[in-house]
Amino acid sequence: QVQLVESGGGLVQAGGSLRLSCAASGSIFRFLVMGWFRQAPGKQRELVADITGSGTTNCADSVKGRFTISRDNAKNTVYLQMNSLKPEDTAVYYCSARSPSSQWTYWGQGTQVTVSE
Repeated sequence: QVQLVESGGGLVQAGGSLRLSCAASGSIFRFLVMGWFRQAPGKQRELVADITGSGTTNCADSVKGRFTISRDNAKNTVYLQMNSLKPEDTAVYYCSARSPSSQWTYWGQGTQVTVSE
């Protein structure tokens, strides 16, 4: 079982930055694919970015060049650095984890990110 705890959300003005963190429990973190999802009101949850245990990353087109996902396997933590934030980035952001061969299995409780005009 893997538990995920997000932190770092908040209110920021457009153009600003935030860094989200997700701390994971357990000893298998370095083998897991980690991802950040977001869900805005009335919209489906969408994958923002993910990163494999070896550091290969993937980002949604809507955030490329602005958001960066990274991980520290020694700290069992994954990060999402969000720069040049836009009002349309406003959403609840969720951390998730899966093994390389499975669907997204573990989820955090979510952290609210609000970007004002």
